[in-house]
Amino acid sequence: MTNWTLALTGRALIAIVLVAISGVAMAQMTPVGQWHSSDEKTGELKSLIIINETGGVLNGHIDKLLRKTADQKAVCKECTDDRKDKPMLGLEIIRGAKKVDGKDVWEGGKILDPENGKDYSLRMTPIEDGKKLEVRGSIAFFGRTQTWVRVQ
Repeated sequence: MTNWTLALTGRALIAIVLVAISGVAMAQMTPVGQWHSSDEKTGELKSLIIINETGGVLNGHIDKLLRKTADQKAVCKECTDDRKDKPMLGLEIIRGAKKVDGKDVWEGGKILDPENGKDYSLRMTPIEDGKKLEVRGSIAFFGRTQTWVRVQ
């Protein structure tokens, strides 16, 4: 190989690596993945949430209950829809979120608080290069925002 061929091959390799790295970084700016939610008062881990995408729509469920005192056989007693009395493990808490055009924001869906059985309008925004997820549930102008942490 000539020096010119080696230089070109080296540059091509660097370009491929940079594209791969940027693709990984961009892939993280989505709610899709595994997230830890925490108790807002104590900071104790509450659950592992898995968010999936199907046809551009995001849905998420509780995969694990992480509190030390969590009843692994608990059911959603407070739910009033098809999730009533369903096990917390596997419970779908996020339904129907879609990406806002041109923004790293997903909304238009609902999020369930299984502790009170209420559904809230949902807005999810990845922050800190996708390492965290701001999850906002609201009714009218009232709501609260939690910050979930991506599980690596």
